[in-house]
Amino acid sequence: MRRGVFVAATLVFALCAFAAAQGPYPDTLKVDYFQNALGSGPDETVHITNPGTNGTSLCAAIFVFDVDQEISSCCDCFISPDGLRTLSVNVNLLGNPLTQPAPTAGVIKIVANLYDNCQLYPYSLVPTPSVRAWATHLQNSGVLTETASQDATLSTAEVNRLEAECYGIYLDGSGHGLCSCGTGGS
Repeated sequence: MRRGVFVAATLVFALCAFAAAQGPYPDTLKVDYFQNALGSGPDETVHITNPGTNGTSLCAAIFVFDVDQEISSCCDCFISPDGLRTLSVNVNLLGNPLTQPAPTAGVIKIVANLYDNCQLYPYSLVPTPSVRAWATHLQNSGVLTETASQDATLSTAEVNRLEAECYGIYLDGSGHGLCSCGTGGS
């Protein structure tokens, strides 16, 4: 009887460990938006930093979506501990959209990605805490504001979806849909 309880407890522990390894991934996803992009007003920017709390370099896997939830671009950008990367919404995130015309409003998702897994197209993610991000927003009144990007819990399903959407851009092979990493980071 004891052996059966031990085997059952071991199986439950193994299943819980497997489920934990599959997500959710806390402190790995930042979400923001852009609006009024590509117009005559000031350019919006995204600032991403690696606070160094995990002791390693990271990559910021960036995914840009239009207002219809269609992916426009993706890229993976290196950030050393205490590094700051600054990206232009108009140039770096929307300058090479998957399809034309480039969106003027949409969503930006940033996944903290393990440095050893960093690649041009982030279609294989290893979520690793702990990037921080802020973005400026061009309001309809013409005023430029800045806010911290919002934390969201990253699920395994969302990891799979982001990987698949970016992999589709990679497979397209046209070179369109690859964002660029702006300045800084190391």
